[in-house]
This record gives sequence, C-alpha cells and structure tokens, in this order.
Amino acid sequence: MRWSDLTWTEFPETLQRCGQAALLPVGATEQHGPHLGCGVDSIIAEELCAMVSARTGVPMLPVLPYGCSLGHSQRWPGTIAVQPITLIELVKQIGDWAYHSGVRRLFIVNAHVTNAAPLRCALEMLRAEHDDLMVAVINTATLSERVCEFHRADADDWHANDAETSLMLAIAPQGVRPDKLAEADDPDRTCGCIFPHPVNRTSLNGVTGKPSQATADKGHKWFDWLVQDLSTLVAKGMSETPPLTHSYFGHEG
Repeated sequence: MRWSDLTWTEFPETLQRCGQAALLPVGATEQHGPHLGCGVDSIIAEELCAMVSARTGVPMLPVLPYGCSLGHSQRWPGTIAVQPITLIELVKQIGDWAYHSGVRRLFIVNAHVTNAAPLRCALEMLRAEHDDLMVAVINTATLSERVCEFHRADADDWHANDAETSLMLAIAPQGVRPDKLAEADDPDRTCGCIFPHPVNRTSLNGVTGKPSQATADKGHKWFDWLVQDLSTLVAKGMSETPPLTHSYFGHEG
C-alpha cells in the first residue's frame, strides 16, 4: 500500500476503504555513532509504516529522509539537517496535496526526536486551513508505555543506543557494524541539566547509551511491539470523528 505504487484512478477507492487515511513516515539523516549508518531514523520510520500499512490498508506516503538534526552539530560527518522552518513548510505542503488527493486523516509517524516540534507546527497549520482534515503526530519512541521503556532502558537522552541498534540488527543489519559495538557505549551526561545541550557537548562519539547490549532477538521483539501498538492507534484513528461538529470557520447561532 505504498502511495507511489498507486495510480490516480485507484486513490478514491483505496482511501474510501480506510477512512480516507494516510501515513507519512518522517525520519532523518544523521550520525549514529561509529557503529550505525546515518539512515537509522528513516529506515525505522519507513519499515514500521510499511508493516502498519499492510496490516491496516492505509496507504503510506514516501518517507521523508531529512529532518531537524541541528543538535548533532558538525562535529561528526554524515548529518544532513534541515532548519525547523523548512521541515514545517515541507510537511505543510505535503499535507495540502494529500488533502486534495482525498486524505482526511493524516498520521505523521516520526522516528527522530527533535522533529517533534516542527511537525507539531505543521499540524497546527494544516488543521487550521483544512477544517475537515484530522492530523496526528505520533513519535515512535513514545507511542506506548512498553515502547518508551525499552527506548529509555539504558539512557534517558538516548541515541544510537541498545534500542536503536537492536532494531537495526533486526530490520536492516546492513546498517550495523558489529565489530564496533563493544566500544561504542557512552553514558548519558544530561541528568540534572537545565539546558538541552547539543550532542557534541554531551557525547564523545555521538552515542548516548549502551549499544554493546544490542541483539537481533531483542530487536525483532521490540519491532513487533512497535508494529502492534502503532497498528492499534491507526485502526482506532481510522474511524475517529471530532467530539463536536462545529466548523472552525464559524459558529452556530
């Protein structure tokens, strides 16, 4: 159910069957320590949405591979970041065109933590302009209690940690360097900090957590949890309606 595989004649029926819903996976291209490739967030977002799309029948828009990764600094090569305003405007325009194709429920599935604020801004703009468009921003690492727990098990301000490394071992092992795992661990130094410091001021190698603990078995289990929990949210959202029917643009006398 990839958007890019559908013909224009197939959209009306496809969207009608799934409550006029669509998935937009959003990732990033950024350093993930010495042991992971730079596409981790985009790969997780795309693979997750592909599985959920197959389960729910909701078409998946092409993944956005660039995100707001400014906090990773220019200390390590590989990061390709866009400004928050760029991501806001890009997602807003994608949402506009999805709306004109018939989408009325848009699930933005975000796999990069600092995309959350720009994506929320895009949500505000989309729902203000399109009164009958419902938009949700779902952050993969916090979409359920059990998912949140395994992401934060080895670090609160995690990055390229056990969770992400295990997931990659399970779904995209070509992006993992097993020979680098044993020495990739770096502790979370943000405990008690008031300011959200950039990664170059909190990590020695771009990692926060313990990727040395990662295994493919854990990754398969955790990825199944992600698919199950996101599928549940999407299935519920496919039939959700606003609590009230009042128009954004006026009020009933």
